[in-house]
Amino acid sequence: MGRRAFTVLGFESSADDTCAAVVTSSRQILSNVVVKQHDLHEGFGGIHPSVAIEAHQRNMPGAVRMALEQAHISIHDVDGIAFTRGPGIGGCLSVGSNAAKSLAAALGKPLVGVHHMQAHALTPLLTTAAADLPQFPFLTLLISGGHTLLLLASSLTSFQILATTADTSIGRAFDKVARALGLSWGTRGPGAALEELCRMTNDELESLPDIQPFTVPMPGKLAFSFASLQSSVDRYICLMEEPLPSSHKIALARAFQTAAARQLCAKLTLSLQKLDLEGVNVRDVVVSGGVASNIFLREKLRAALDEYSSDERISLHFPPLELCTDNAAMIAWASMHRFVAGDYDDYTVDLRAKWSIEDIRV
Repeated sequence: MGRRAFTVLGFESSADDTCAAVVTSSRQILSNVVVKQHDLHEGFGGIHPSVAIEAHQRNMPGAVRMALEQAHISIHDVDGIAFTRGPGIGGCLSVGSNAAKSLAAALGKPLVGVHHMQAHALTPLLTTAAADLPQFPFLTLLISGGHTLLLLASSLTSFQILATTADTSIGRAFDKVARALGLSWGTRGPGAALEELCRMTNDELESLPDIQPFTVPMPGKLAFSFASLQSSVDRYICLMEEPLPSSHKIALARAFQTAAARQLCAKLTLSLQKLDLEGVNVRDVVVSGGVASNIFLREKLRAALDEYSSDERISLHFPPLELCTDNAAMIAWASMHRFVAGDYDDYTVDLRAKWSIEDIRV
């Protein structure tokens, strides 16, 4: 008989999503529970830490119970418990950490703390078909509300930062532009609301205004800047009469989204060129994080890779849409190699609200 798969219960609470999931070493997601808080934070225009902490405290017990029920297992069938150790909002991280550590200690289960961005980067290793798994070294583009990182992944625990943002993250820029345009967050958040606005047709509206394309900042340099793009939108709105007509909102949203995509594509292509000059052959690109759920960006990144390497296709990997945003399935999976190797953390392991992905093993 074959060896039984190792089963991990994962916790995630680094920002405003309360998450619990059960994942096995055979790459099965038995459950993945995510409790959103968009309705609590929309009035603040962003995540309010104390509100998020209180919501995590209310939601985590039910999320864990639901994760076990949906997986059709009891807590005694769990072999290990994983949680997001960092980076993130300190108080929010503590909710998942305290729950995981207390449960592991009480039950005598091994514990592993996980780097949040490492978990995003490794998600396609869980969700991609076995025959198409990305091979090291691969490029990873992590795009979310808290981060914009372009990384060279050499192993499960070795990541080199090739580019990061000089100011704000792409996800935060999407959120702020959505707020400036007066968009309702809906059930998926402000970034998704902006993407939906871009897809709107204007059959019943006047023709869309012609907006000069926004430039890509720092051309030829491996660095991102989305604050300048956000400021361009703010300046346009300030020069317009209030309220902003619907046609102008659609045109502005599209101009912003197009410019954001052009920047990602330009920096991705530049990194491939530089790695090629250094003799590093990259044939896989992984894109993850909440902004990776944007279909327009996915299409533009695919086109950019095809244009860069038309002779030999570079594979582009995305998690399923539901696993792009924060979730505990990715946390459980990112811990798996350590559990299997018997490399556990003490129950006293500290949180790391600030934690570079280059220092995972420190």
